[in-house]
Amino acid sequence: MKKVQFTETVLRDASQSLVATRMSYDQFEPILKTIDQAGYYSVECWGGATFDVCLRFLNEDPWERLRKIRAAMPNTKLQMLLRGQNILGYKHYSDDIVRRFVRASVRNGIDIIRIFDALNDVTNLKVAVEETVKSGAIASGAISYTTSPVHTLKKYVEMVKELKQMGVSTICIKDMAGIMSPKEAYDLVSAIKDAIDLPVVVHTHCTTGLAFMTYMKAVEAGADVIDTAISPFSGGTSQPATETLEYVFRQYGYDTGLDPEKLHEIATYFKPIRAEFLEKGTLNPISMATDTQCLTYQIPGGMLSNLLSQLKSLNSLDKFDQALLETPRVRADMGYPPLVTPTSQLIGTQAVQNVLAGERYKNVGAELKAYCRGEYGRTPAPIDPEVQAKILGDEKPIKGRYADTLPKDIFEKAQAELGDTARCEEDVLSYISFPPVAEKFFAQRKEQEEKKVKYSIVSVD
Repeated sequence: MKKVQFTETVLRDASQSLVATRMSYDQFEPILKTIDQAGYYSVECWGGATFDVCLRFLNEDPWERLRKIRAAMPNTKLQMLLRGQNILGYKHYSDDIVRRFVRASVRNGIDIIRIFDALNDVTNLKVAVEETVKSGAIASGAISYTTSPVHTLKKYVEMVKELKQMGVSTICIKDMAGIMSPKEAYDLVSAIKDAIDLPVVVHTHCTTGLAFMTYMKAVEAGADVIDTAISPFSGGTSQPATETLEYVFRQYGYDTGLDPEKLHEIATYFKPIRAEFLEKGTLNPISMATDTQCLTYQIPGGMLSNLLSQLKSLNSLDKFDQALLETPRVRADMGYPPLVTPTSQLIGTQAVQNVLAGERYKNVGAELKAYCRGEYGRTPAPIDPEVQAKILGDEKPIKGRYADTLPKDIFEKAQAELGDTARCEEDVLSYISFPPVAEKFFAQRKEQEEKKVKYSIVSVD
């Protein structure tokens, strides 16, 4: 019997794409047992923006969240998204920090690490892949899918061959903007299957309206796993609905491994949570619309919601269409990077800056300067030399691998800075990833614990 398996994204990418990752652990904890019984290949529950948002907005320890999910879901593979040498932050980290983070992720409950690089620079994937395999987890090497004059079928096949040599167990086609057409999916999956003998996972979004058709053709070409979201958190900038695709593939004679009754129970649970986010305004109706312009400007779901949020905070929502048009122009100037974290933030923020200033590259952030210096790796095509010169001035781009230039004692220094505040290695890694945010979280954690102690003493008296 033909087989296709499902990865559920409601706890990570669906939440990130639709509600800026604001779903707290307490909101989904009661349904975890049912999700564990549904028959998923894996549940994506960590990585991406979850780490930052837990610390910054939800007042949750992301490591503790992972441990609690692991305890509640002992039968399902837990999956995370890792940005290669960027880990879960927005800049490069030393190899030692990457290795420590991977080991800690697996130790705290992760089974599958999907590893991607925003520029598809495989040198930025090597260390994370090696350590994932060494730690006994599944390394899923990801292609950040995009289209441009320099992104060809031949280039993608060359990349997956390199990933296999590195030791990945699966290949993921990560279509973060939902721009991969059914034909492109069929051709790419077929080419990968012809080139290497590894399972292929396909990830896309509904942003452009292509996703359901894209999955059908990808599976027809031999894709083994697809990423879907339970229906209340599906559609728009999120993934296609789990129940719909399970129903369709079952009719076509595929074994999905999923229990439709459990899926119905999960969907019923998440409906009021979706309604709550809609009422609060966290779920923006624009994020739920089909926008075929994305085939031109290629903005992924998380980037689209962040772009809207950024313009709203600046009282400049009227500049939204201009920012969308400017995005592909900035992307071309920067050597056609795929638009995925962190390059999506760099390109999107610069597009907004250009539009608001009324002059291109008048105001440039530190991150884009770092990108132009070469700190993010090899760009798919050369950066426009005039734009690069305007941004860098007399400064010269670096040569070689940026991670090799970073200090080797970052962990020890961070540990010393934190002192008794750090209770474990995970605390130090949180601090290294997001220093001010982690410090604030640690202070809040201490304050809450002191209040609990004080309350318990008063209660006893």
